[in-house]
Amino acid sequence: MEIVYFAGGCLWGVEAFIKNLPGVKFTEAGRANGTSYTLDGDYDGYAECVKTGFDPTIVTIRELMGYFFEIIDPYSLNKQGQDVGKKYRTGVYSEKQEHLKEAKAFLGERNDYDLIVVEVLPLTNYVRSAEEHQDRLARYPNDYCHIPEEKLNRYK
Repeated sequence: MEIVYFAGGCLWGVEAFIKNLPGVKFTEAGRANGTSYTLDGDYDGYAECVKTGFDPTIVTIRELMGYFFEIIDPYSLNKQGQDVGKKYRTGVYSEKQEHLKEAKAFLGERNDYDLIVVEVLPLTNYVRSAEEHQDRLARYPNDYCHIPEEKLNRYK
């Protein structure tokens, strides 16, 4: 199993979408690439993200990127749906250079590459979100989500 981190706005919907994708073995709500190691206080530069464990014999980073692009606006800087702020930026983070290379290749193959604002960066740190954020939409299906319901349920 390998791990990659996806930031795509409010993590509730991103987690609900990603956990049903082929080859995904687990998800965990969290924060990536901030400046502290705590959930206390501000987001300290963190992006809301979903830690994603996947089986690379079933799904590739490029395929995961394709799915990810179904639910994000890759041209919107620090904003997804009604969620605005740096913590809602889009990004792909990993400790494996191979993952980052594949993600950048996916972006580079697109005709609109120059307009895309999705970060592809090494993971510098990660903090697991509080329990109330784990599988939030499964427990509270009527909570706010910036991802349209038909997209959320596409791979269930």
